Amino acid sequence: MATLELHGQQSLNHVEISIHGNHSLPHEHCQEGEAEDFDYSKRGQWLRAATLGANDGLVSIASLMMGVGAVKEDITAMILAGFAGLVAGACSMAIGEFVSVYTQLDIELAQMKRDKRRRDSTENEEKTENEKLPNPFQAGIASALSFALGAMIPLLAAAFIREHKVRLGVVVAASSLALLAFGGLGAVLGRTPVGRSCARVLVGGWMAMAITFGLTRLIGATGL
Repeated sequence: MATLELHGQQSLNHVEISIHGNHSLPHEHCQEGEAEDFDYSKRGQWLRAATLGANDGLVSIASLMMGVGAVKEDITAMILAGFAGLVAGACSMAIGEFVSVYTQLDIELAQMKRDKRRRDSTENEEKTENEKLPNPFQAGIASALSFALGAMIPLLAAAFIREHKVRLGVVVAASSLALLAFGGLGAVLGRTPVGRSCARVLVGGWMAMAITFGLTRLIGATGL
């Protein structure tokens, strides 16, 4: 708070200004602001690729194994189908993410060239912009690895169980726990509500497994 004092009619030009307050507040507010104003959207690219890959691998392979288990009790057929889905899905995720991020990179590079024509850019500014550009290779590898990681969960859960019904139950249970873990991890890293994220991921996974199991069983029962 600033106080202004005027002394006398003859000393109108003499002004005393006293500023009272805590001089350390700006520094403290700056540190607090840096912690509170962290842009969690910067994590969006790699978090989206990793979370999507892991969830997709888990749900896809678990649903595929449930579909095979709906019409076949043989553990070999179930494991082979899951493994084939793991390899095909990881390749698909890697290629799809690579193409998607490469398209984004082309768009951002074109925008940078248009901006450079309108203004002069210093060398430091160009380096900063280049560091922020998306990397298609990293995104593709992250998607493939995360898909494979998620797909391994139902495969390992069913690999050593010979009883058919028990095997199906273990696949559902292991996949449900993993879905909760992936949903919670994504929510914590992105600073979003944990309960809502976990429920959304879990219900989606249950729906995928149930629909695949039901339709495959129906088709198998009709003899198509």
